[in-house]
Order: sequence, then structure tokens, then C-alpha cells
Amino acid sequence: MLDLVHISDLHFGKPYVTRVGEALHDAIHHMSPDVLVVSGDLTQRAKPHEFEAIQAFLKHHLGMPHVVVPGNHDVPLYRVWERLCQPHGLYRRYIQDDLDTVLRLEHAVIVGLDSTNPYRAIKNGRLSRAQLSWAADVFDSVPPEVYRIVTLHHHLAPAPDYERTNLIPKAKRALEFFADLKVDAILSGHLHRAYVTNSLDVYAGANRDHGIILVQCGTSTSRRGRAREQEKNSFNWLQLTEHSIRLVHYMYFSDQGRFAPTSQHEFARPNRGYLQQGVRPTLAE
Repeated sequence: MLDLVHISDLHFGKPYVTRVGEALHDAIHHMSPDVLVVSGDLTQRAKPHEFEAIQAFLKHHLGMPHVVVPGNHDVPLYRVWERLCQPHGLYRRYIQDDLDTVLRLEHAVIVGLDSTNPYRAIKNGRLSRAQLSWAADVFDSVPPEVYRIVTLHHHLAPAPDYERTNLIPKAKRALEFFADLKVDAILSGHLHRAYVTNSLDVYAGANRDHGIILVQCGTSTSRRGRAREQEKNSFNWLQLTEHSIRLVHYMYFSDQGRFAPTSQHEFARPNRGYLQQGVRPTLAE
């Protein structure tokens, strides 16, 4: 039904690795996905030349639908006056004017939410009630067979390692809200390592009949990888089928000069899975 490439934390600027960026270009071109999702931290210090570089990067792939959201690094850090008065000024100039966006496709509706919090936090993010309400309005008219995807920069589930970082405030509220909206998957970055889990394994909440697939992407092109992905780079390839979500983690291997798959996962869609349809699960090739 739909192939999606999920990249994140490009960090154009000093941490950006040119050879990895070129390999990512090649991988996306080879896969030719139906949609490209970029979950924030496009730049390292939100400087004009960094935004110019990511703008040029994205132009290579403008032939395909794409969803982009800002990250905390896309807001000025040390330029305090700019941070207070126009925190997303350069992002709006070089990337897009809207911070919360929606992409409507035949088989999926993808909502992008700005989780940056320039006035209250440097690293951590937030989702407001107004943003959640807006997402509810978007998904209200979406037929049940169409995928409902959300992307934001900050994570809603802890990483499965000892390098813990703070979740978005009221992350449980957001997970329960998205579960009530029957969201199928949430794509995020920020932590610089890739992992995938089900929201029911993080916070079951009141709605235990609908789990959301939570997909984290590592840093796709920078030296800022963490934990098992220290100084490594990764991205995700998702295949959205009628009955399941198939996910493949790709990692860059310097000795080969390219990205290659390192793990794959498959999740049945709630209420549209294998048992209901009599379909056997199959792994992605």
C-alpha cells in the first residue's frame, strides 16, 4: 500500500558527515519511497547556512511527498533575542511556514506536530492541548482503513537502555489521546538511537484494545549517535500494508560506504490484523 522512509536528526553543521549524507541520498533514491518523513533537528545551531544546506538536501527529493517537523536544534540556542522573538524564523524561511502540518495520501494521513518548546526548555519538548485538538479534527474524517500516522521530534517512550532522557511532559496523556484517535504509528527522533515498541508496553492506559507502534530514528547523518549507535547513523523504512506495519532499521557501515538493514519487525494492525483476516504474517524482504 505505502512505502515510507523515516530520517531524523540530520544536524547540518559541524556534526554533519558528508559521506553519510551522500549514502543516505543514494539509499532514498534506490528505495524510491512513496513518502519521506523528517522528524526534526535539521540543523545543529539553527544558522542560515545550515538551513540552506538542509534546504538543498530536501530539494533532491522534492519529487516525492514529504513531511518535515522542527526539532529543538532548529531553534536558536545562544542567540537569545532571536530565540525569544522569532524562534522559528529561519525554519519558516527555508523549510516551510507551517509548524504543524498534514499530508493526505490515498492510504495514509500523516500529521506533523511541532514539539519544540523554545520559551520553557532547551532540549525537552511539549505538545499542547490545542495541537492535540487540531490532530483530532484532522483524523475525524479519516476512514478506518486509512493509516493514521503522527510524527514529532521528541520521544513519547523511554529508550530501552540506561541512557535515559526525559519524556515530553504529559507523555501519557498524549499516548492515551492518540490511542483514542486510533493512530497506527508515531515517528520520532531526538535520542540519536533507533528502536521500536508498542505503546501498550510503555503505558497501557484505559484503551488496551489499541496499541500504537512507536518508531524512533537515530541520527541519520551526524556524528552525534548515542548508546549502541555512538558515532553511527541510521534510518527507518516502513511498509504499510493492509494488515500490518513492517519496519526495517538501516545503519550506515563505513567499510562498505552504504546503509544496510540491521533488523526487521512486523506488527499486525489493531482490529485489521492476521486473525481477523486469516492472513499469515510475512517478513519484509
